[in-house]
Amino acid sequence: MWEILIIIVIVFVIFSVNGFIDSKQFFQDNTVYFKTLKESDYDFLVRAKYGEKVDPDLLFNKRLKNSVIIFAIMMLFFITNINFLNILISIIVAAFVFKSGYRNLKNYYKKHLHDIDLLLPYYLKSLEVLIQYYTVPVAIQKSIDDAPAIFKPGLNELMQKINEGDSSIDPYMEFAKAYPVRDSMRMMRLLYRLGLGLQENKEEQLLLLSKTVSNLQNKAREQKYKERLEKMQSKTMIMLGVTGAGVIVLLLVAMLQMMSSI
Repeated sequence: MWEILIIIVIVFVIFSVNGFIDSKQFFQDNTVYFKTLKESDYDFLVRAKYGEKVDPDLLFNKRLKNSVIIFAIMMLFFITNINFLNILISIIVAAFVFKSGYRNLKNYYKKHLHDIDLLLPYYLKSLEVLIQYYTVPVAIQKSIDDAPAIFKPGLNELMQKINEGDSSIDPYMEFAKAYPVRDSMRMMRLLYRLGLGLQENKEEQLLLLSKTVSNLQNKAREQKYKERLEKMQSKTMIMLGVTGAGVIVLLLVAMLQMMSSI
């Protein structure tokens, strides 16, 4: 049974490479079955890194195709000694290749959480201005075009759920979880309460939102200044170290010259 499956995979890869089979069409036709392998946050991570210009489904199909090719290559390598262990090794290597694409996206996102932390207060400030004239959902929708690219996938997803009729706090909290940075949970709770449309408390809530956003902006500025200062200090230490090393080298050279002349 294993041998037949392996032969089918190898033949499929050979035919695909030589153009006898349209592998792209094959994966598209069977996308319903393959989607069970897709990570729940994969589409979000793809759009967070590449924006709207890349189709997550096409990128996912490419991951699948690459892992199948790797499996076939591994089995060709073990063709003279096919056993359970070699098949298991081939599956593990193919799975590693398949998961590596997701890990790279995840690592990219984690690496940029710091940038998100610094950008969020400035986005919220522009949103605060819009909320003074529009309801929260309308303000969020209008803010998307000018929002930093990293926020657009989360904002689009937030608006999609609101437009589908979800009036609970869940869409806001899911956005906060997608961007787990400083005070994101608190800010989304404030926006949700403003979005409920309780006019008697709106001015008070707007004032609280404005103060919170201003505090976040101040923290972001302090963080930037701190990082800039640390960077300058690091460069200064490197410069002093290089200068000190240069002086020591010159002194050693001078001492050697004096000793050789004696």
